[in-house]
Amino acid sequence: MIRKSIRNKLIVLLLLITILPFGTSIIITYFHTKEAFKDLVVQENSNLLYQGKINLETYLEELNSLTLSLYNNPDFINYMRSPDKEDNYMTLGIVKNVLQTILYAEDNIRRVHISFAEEERSITASKRSTVVFSTRLNSRMYEDAYKNAQLNPYNMFIDTTEAQQGRNVLYLHRALRNVPSDEVLAFITVEVSTERVLELSENLYNKETEEFFILARTGELIYSSNEEVFAKQAEQKWISEVMESNKERGTMEWQNDSFHGMMMYEQTPAAVGGWILVKRVPYTTLYENAFTVTKINILFGVLGLSLVILATLFVSFKITSPIRVLLQNIQQVKEGNMKVQFESLGHDEIGMLGSRFKQMMEKINHLINREYKLEIENKNNQLKVLQSQLNPHFLYNALQSIGTVALKNKVPQIYTLVTHLSKIMRYGMNMEEDMVPLKKEINYIKAFLLLQKERFGDHLDYRIDVEEDALQVQVPKMILQPIIENYFKHGFDIREGVGRITVEGKVVEGMLLLDVVDNGIGVTNERLQEIYRHFQAGNREAREEVTNIGLKNIYARLQLYYDGAASLQLVNHHEGGLVVCLRLPLEMEGVKDEGDHH
Repeated sequence: MIRKSIRNKLIVLLLLITILPFGTSIIITYFHTKEAFKDLVVQENSNLLYQGKINLETYLEELNSLTLSLYNNPDFINYMRSPDKEDNYMTLGIVKNVLQTILYAEDNIRRVHISFAEEERSITASKRSTVVFSTRLNSRMYEDAYKNAQLNPYNMFIDTTEAQQGRNVLYLHRALRNVPSDEVLAFITVEVSTERVLELSENLYNKETEEFFILARTGELIYSSNEEVFAKQAEQKWISEVMESNKERGTMEWQNDSFHGMMMYEQTPAAVGGWILVKRVPYTTLYENAFTVTKINILFGVLGLSLVILATLFVSFKITSPIRVLLQNIQQVKEGNMKVQFESLGHDEIGMLGSRFKQMMEKINHLINREYKLEIENKNNQLKVLQSQLNPHFLYNALQSIGTVALKNKVPQIYTLVTHLSKIMRYGMNMEEDMVPLKKEINYIKAFLLLQKERFGDHLDYRIDVEEDALQVQVPKMILQPIIENYFKHGFDIREGVGRITVEGKVVEGMLLLDVVDNGIGVTNERLQEIYRHFQAGNREAREEVTNIGLKNIYARLQLYYDGAASLQLVNHHEGGLVVCLRLPLEMEGVKDEGDHH
């Protein structure tokens, strides 16, 4: 029985892989060296420091991207190229919007300043005042920073001088060049409060037992959790050791400068300032944590050994019970019951398996039902098309036109007209084809329009423009004729002008685009909304609604054949008339899922 039951196998396996490791861990935990725990704590702190570096790097990149966003505004770039020639109301409005967008993009931004390279002009925006345009040389205080930004390969320089002096502010300077040339058009300075930097820093260390520092690329302290170290930067030999290491990350032991412990450091990329994050953890903290972890491990080991058997049994039953429920339902499917139902098996992998099994069965039932529905709809739709399009009124007019030509001319034209009429009737009454090449549908439309041309004479003009690569695309049969028939029913009237209808078709990006454009009376917006509601109506409402049965026919078949991937849209033409737009995928989702229907 054990060999055949997954539950019994799982119980034995879990007992083995839990009792043995827990028992062994209780024995060896006491003998585990404190150096191993020290390495663990160092690794954890290194990972935390690395995550802090990523967060700080992300924040600085966000500030940097704000200055780079100016290149996405061509109007502002043109203004920087010739600011003295474009001081009109619209241009100044664009400049103000750009600066205010940067100013309010981040809560810690205090001021944005732009200084033009070739002119004594500058623009300043701050949260305390509006945007100020000045002709004075307000930016001489930034000249050294601008030079550093211009010489920097990233065209950017972060000035942390005031932060190094204990003031909570830093400046991000960027040289704006006349891309693709190297000409400098202007310099932008973003004054940023260091509150966000301080917030990110305080999450990286324990204030009671650890120390944290941020060094500028030049070695000066930008942030220090220890005020005494900040006040005596020149005496801190560990700073020079970190700077001389020339590594992006690392750890080192330090036993000087009244500190004994481990130091971990991470450096941000040069593109965002090259700052160095340093964390110092004393040995007392490292070993204290190590002994605490050892005691906790021993305690939990003893408790674990006491509860392991109960936990193993519970896990075994928890895992295997849903599997048995699933097997029972699979057996029901095997016996022919396709509508299986059972409660959720949970949110784990087995629960997901049960949920996917239910979805699969629902999909199979849906596809089976739609298979029958599609066959029935196809036959019903073809009968509706024959009833609504090939009505006695049309046949009477067509035969009357043929008779008139016969009486007046007695020429072979009679044969041509009869041939076109026979094509229409043969094509429409062929029940064995659901999908046809677009070429067949176009030939049918041509025959239909030629007969209408005989009926209306010079009062009708039509044009068919379909690209060659679209003619072989498979489309639902009778997909265009109801649209054209609608034009003659509702949009065409004999008057002094000429009625025009155009059929256009082409393939664009995996879609067949078919447009039927006429110059009829068009449709009011209210009527358009009514038609769209009619599309969404159920079968009962569809039978009661007679108007636009052809459009409803088209919409219903598109949903069945293309599973919602096709669209039917009606738009009033700007020159008068109506445009009916069909967008059909080259491959039918319905056919791909369900098989062909003939």
